[in-house]
Amino acid sequence: MSASCCSNSACSKPPVDPRYRKVLWVALTLNAIMFAVELAASWQSGSVSLLADSIDFFGDAGNYAISLAVLGMAMAARSKAAVFKAACMGAFGVFVLTKAAWNLHTGAPPEAATMGIVGFVALAVNGTVAALLYRFRTGDANMRSVWICSRNDALGNIAVMLAALGVLGTGNAWPDLLVAGVMGVLALSGSWSVLKQARVELRSNLA
Repeated sequence: MSASCCSNSACSKPPVDPRYRKVLWVALTLNAIMFAVELAASWQSGSVSLLADSIDFFGDAGNYAISLAVLGMAMAARSKAAVFKAACMGAFGVFVLTKAAWNLHTGAPPEAATMGIVGFVALAVNGTVAALLYRFRTGDANMRSVWICSRNDALGNIAVMLAALGVLGTGNAWPDLLVAGVMGVLALSGSWSVLKQARVELRSNLA
């Protein structure tokens, strides 16, 4: 019975690329640091888009930790991890959209300078991580979820910087809230993409 199971693709354990493991550790460390930096900056500036980005950094750090934990495990385990990460991405998207809608009626204009500076630093970090992960973007759902997270983060940072310019130019909160909403939609879109691939992998494992 054991031999039969291990001959199945759902039970087979692929070799682990040491380069990928190293990249994940770098990404995990950088995301954990940026979570703390952006969380503090979001409270100081009153920016919802920075708050959204800080939560995204926290979620990504958790995603990288999960990816490290399932490296070398069977496809079924990696696909289930991808489903969990897709759920986290989706929850993040819902939270950000809800927060943006709430602040639309109650929030004051954020501090544009802090938004711009921190957004630029975050872009540099996420751009580095995305570049390191680019070669691994076409792997299984678990690897794809890592790439999508880093790609969305870099796009989100550019949007935060544009929002800072918008807030500075208009003196209103709506550019910040608009960008937060876009980031929420990106999270939901990425969640659905990862979930679809993970479900396909799980069905093929059961076949």
